[in-house]
Amino acid sequence: MCLQGVENCLRRKTSLNSDGSNSALRLEDLARTSGEWLRGDGPESDIVISSRVRLARNVAGFPFISRMSSDARHQIVQMVRDVLKRSPQGQPMHFLDVESLSSLDCQLLMERQLISRELARGEGARGVIISPGERHSVMINEEDHLRIQVLHSGLALEECWQECDSLDDQIEAGVSWAFHEQFGYLTACPTNVGTGIRVSVMVHLPALRLTREIQKVNQAAQKINLAVRGLYGEGSQAMGDFYQISNQITLGKSETELISNVLEVVSHIIGWERRVRELLLKDNKGGLHDQVARAFGTLTSARSISSEETMNLLSSLRMGIRLGLINNLDAATVNELFIHTQPAHLQKLQGETLESAQRNLARATYLRRRLNSSSLE
Repeated sequence: MCLQGVENCLRRKTSLNSDGSNSALRLEDLARTSGEWLRGDGPESDIVISSRVRLARNVAGFPFISRMSSDARHQIVQMVRDVLKRSPQGQPMHFLDVESLSSLDCQLLMERQLISRELARGEGARGVIISPGERHSVMINEEDHLRIQVLHSGLALEECWQECDSLDDQIEAGVSWAFHEQFGYLTACPTNVGTGIRVSVMVHLPALRLTREIQKVNQAAQKINLAVRGLYGEGSQAMGDFYQISNQITLGKSETELISNVLEVVSHIIGWERRVRELLLKDNKGGLHDQVARAFGTLTSARSISSEETMNLLSSLRMGIRLGLINNLDAATVNELFIHTQPAHLQKLQGETLESAQRNLARATYLRRRLNSSSLE
């Protein structure tokens, strides 16, 4: 295929069918849904929002991204599209040309955990392939040629790994990975060399934050080479009491060993958060109930509200649901509100570009509408 043909093909947001035909994927429609990882169920879902396994891979015979030509970037994109037309479960995969997307569309995909800031802000041919339900996604031409990702609701790292491994094998059937017998998979960043795996669990820890014990979590994790980051990974803030626990190194240990290490630590953190919640409920139920009631009152009556304040108040609401302090509201709805009240989602739902003050007004209206059927205990 000529380069011009590749470029024309990349300019469309498409789904790849088995016969090679294309059908449109509208981000406006995507904004009105929630990915499977936001279902609010799965193992340990009172604490764990989601589990993720991500693999860094580079195609043999091509330089790393920082040294690639424009032609080579296009070749990588087309190569991956050709071999990844369906998910391991047989679902058609959707391709989005990130190079041609607006900054608002890129922000929407970042809010949904489907692309990174690096991919959004990058240059040249790049894209992302997404499965229905958003459980599987593959970033193309980010820091590495490919970032293969699987997301599940709740604590389900082993299931994530099995599916990610299958996706990796499926792609490898059509391309050859850059691999060294001694060092393993070769990656642009030395910390990913080896297995190339990043194991991550997103947890909700409002009680540990309230009691100021969250710093102990950070310190304990660092001692065993785990990172504690915010909602959107490295460099982001822990808004809404969401934290991502992940491995920092990949070299010298197998995938199963790294997954086991993260699982062990996360299990301790889950138990810790639950014990603190129980103590708060036992020692100061009135104060805790008041905090939840004030959060609920603000969210259902405010006429203008920022994204950060919304995240913090929804955090109290989510904890209140799990402690039985709120009726007629489930965790899945609150999880969805966390995403739908983010700036890009809100503008997509409104169907127009909004300045910050306008977003605050629209956010408050949206929250009142979604929460007006719920009530406190």
